[in-house]
Amino acid sequence: MSLKVKGTINRILPIESGTSKAGRAWQKQSFIVDTGAQFNPEVCFSLFGEEKIEMLKNYREGSVVEVSFNISSREFNGKWYHNIDAWKIDSVGNEAPGSVPPPPTEPPVDFLSEDEEEDDLPF
Repeated sequence: MSLKVKGTINRILPIESGTSKAGRAWQKQSFIVDTGAQFNPEVCFSLFGEEKIEMLKNYREGSVVEVSFNISSREFNGKWYHNIDAWKIDSVGNEAPGSVPPPPTEPPVDFLSEDEEEDDLPF
């Protein structure tokens, strides 16, 4: 199954590395994309292998991207574990890979009148 999602890279996590039971070296890097969705907007993607990690070096935090990915699940000792593995990262809009994103615009000011109360409910 192959899926795509658009969003802004919020964080690029450090590269993790190790050695498998078979004695092979491996590398993994994760990054967080904010999709802007109302609920659970942040998605953590993983890149396995040096070739895939190289793709992420073209982008910075704040870059707007479209990520193509696969979802996989596996069972271990009665528990299920899920992976969201990115296999392609594309720029969205006029932004070129590696370019510096424009400075953020100031958010609109939200004034409440004395009669209004702020609602902290999640729905």
